Amino acid sequence: MAIILRDFEIGGDKLTILAGPCAVESLDIMRQTAEGLKKVCEKLDINYVFKCSYDKANRSSINSYRGLGMEKGLEYLAQIKKEFDLPIVTDIHLPEHAAIAAEVADILQIPAFLCRQTDLLVAAAKTGKIVNIKKGQFLAPQQMKSLVKKVEDSGNNKIMLTDRGVTFGYNNLVSDFRAIPIMKEFGYPVVFDATHSVQMPGSNGDSTGGDRRFVPVLAKAAMAAGADCLFFEIHPNPDCALCDGPNMLFLKDAEKVFATCKAIFEIVKKESLQVK
Repeated sequence: MAIILRDFEIGGDKLTILAGPCAVESLDIMRQTAEGLKKVCEKLDINYVFKCSYDKANRSSINSYRGLGMEKGLEYLAQIKKEFDLPIVTDIHLPEHAAIAAEVADILQIPAFLCRQTDLLVAAAKTGKIVNIKKGQFLAPQQMKSLVKKVEDSGNNKIMLTDRGVTFGYNNLVSDFRAIPIMKEFGYPVVFDATHSVQMPGSNGDSTGGDRRFVPVLAKAAMAAGADCLFFEIHPNPDCALCDGPNMLFLKDAEKVFATCKAIFEIVKKESLQVK
């Protein structure tokens, strides 16, 4: 089932990309990224949603950078939304944050580690906004059905499901692309998070490592597996980013990756229509 967001469909015949910096660092970085990615997506005819988190609560260390907080972070997100006329997706971590974040965000994202938190899902659902549930690294794709039902039973059927890899031993993740067709059976658009899937959680001791070399590989595989959308964390200079730098893409590399993914998406979409 496709979801209408503004003047486009998520899960329809056109690729949708959710992308932006990991966390709110500065308005300048957000502007650079939003402007650059909007131009790329317009050129490639891709639906684009700007992603950035006002707070990243699930950090490796209490001293890790989390963002600028709800008030300032949402202020900056609202400014990006207005200045570039872009829809916004951002994470929420507590039920009481849902309604406040919904004043700015078009999509409320449930972090993978919190995906089973009933109160959080219900609060997000009751805002009436699109709810993007990220599959926990500890869950099988089949288990997402019960989380979908929590949102549906709260009166909201504007749901997206995101795969971001599965815990594989210590400090590593592996992507099982069977998750994409399995979750699509629930009737909602499925997103693949290509940048968090290359994380190495806690591998640097007080921070999370990662290997961005494999982001394009996984993104292309997700398109081949039938994903409707892709999620990327992207930064003008990831090596200087305040969080998640090792797994983020450079802004300058976005167009090449997006173009290839779009080509695969369109081949798969065409084949699925022929089968029908």
